[in-house]
Amino acid sequence: MTVRIAPSADVSPQASIGDGSAIWHLAQVREGAVLGGNCIVGRGAYVGTGVVMGDNCKLQNYALVYEPARLGHGVFVGPAVCFTNDHFPRSVTPDGQLKRGDDWEAVGVTCLDGASIGARSVCVAPVTIGRWALVAAGSVVVKDVPDFALVAGVPARRIGWVGRAGVPLTDTGDGRWICPETGAAYMEHDGTLTEATP
Repeated sequence: MTVRIAPSADVSPQASIGDGSAIWHLAQVREGAVLGGNCIVGRGAYVGTGVVMGDNCKLQNYALVYEPARLGHGVFVGPAVCFTNDHFPRSVTPDGQLKRGDDWEAVGVTCLDGASIGARSVCVAPVTIGRWALVAAGSVVVKDVPDFALVAGVPARRIGWVGRAGVPLTDTGDGRWICPETGAAYMEHDGTLTEATP
């Protein structure tokens, strides 16, 4: 396997790109970024300094992943998604001077394994998106998202549960949920969903 980088992409020589990954036209991958194997960085996407991505991640076209974001394995970031990185963004200091890199503290978005972020969503750092969670398109995430949660809206709120297949789960009663696609079972307790042991 090899790494595929489009001629118009801007990839720092100080970035680490895993085997089998592809970086498409006009994408930028900054110094110190670490991409795992078999990742896809779509047209015009941005991967900030020191961002870490696991294996098999997909950044769709024009996704903006600002440092110090951390993505687990198999994370999907939809088209035009934005991960912010500043508590109180300003271009200038109170006395009107241009802010520099050491004038503010970068905070990041963390996406755990299997999470998916729908198109044009905004994740306002610091926030963690749980394992296999699904953020609906156009959402604004301002608080942590539990594992397997389906969240939507502005601000994003949990509207259901999804399984590993990404399909909304069916409530069968007594805290038990079933994936209609795979048949996998999940258990809900005190607002937390876990995979049922076979």
